[in-house]
Amino acid sequence: MSETNSLNALNQRFRGFYPVVIDVETAGFNAQTDALLEIAATTLKMDEEGWLHRDQTLHFHVEPFEGALLHPEALAFTGIDPSNPLRGAVSEYEALHAIFKMVRKGIKDHHCNRAIMVAHNATFDLNFMMAAAGRAGLKRNPFHPFATFDTAALSGLVLGQTVLAKACKAAGMDFDSTQAHSALYDTEQTATLFCELVNRWKRLGGWPLPLAAADDEGEPASEE
Repeated sequence: MSETNSLNALNQRFRGFYPVVIDVETAGFNAQTDALLEIAATTLKMDEEGWLHRDQTLHFHVEPFEGALLHPEALAFTGIDPSNPLRGAVSEYEALHAIFKMVRKGIKDHHCNRAIMVAHNATFDLNFMMAAAGRAGLKRNPFHPFATFDTAALSGLVLGQTVLAKACKAAGMDFDSTQAHSALYDTEQTATLFCELVNRWKRLGGWPLPLAAADDEGEPASEE
């Protein structure tokens, strides 16, 4: 990779972090007591020109852990029937083990140091994923334990919208409300939105930073 193109590498863009988009669907708001019912993860890649794109996606329906609470109002909101055998649900361990394996490979392939979660209202998704990983006894969690990229906050700054559907539409994206609250659909929409926000900043001239570009080319930054 050339000196100039190194600024367009994924590991350079986010300070060594490997961004992974996550969405969860749950049976309540308490990550410690309420069931995780669905999770999807989308990895990202950067092309030679420094534009961010969606890469791979994994999606799982998840069996409620033993003793998990299932709040009727939450189930009505998501439309998920945890007892439906056609869900093909797997354990928390199976779902997260597969996702973490994909993420660790991405970290290695892109020469990153650690994964960072990208999500819409990210604290919610992070709490549920970390709680499930703890219950499953997964020791090699590749995600940063508290740092995130929150597309709700970023969309509020860039687009003036914090609701996912409204942010997507403000960004010029289609959004099918009939598919909303599916972890797979919401993850892929959030990933596309995050890519658009990052790429829009680049199109506006915000990246690479002038100082970083000058340093990468071995030239002093202009003092004008």
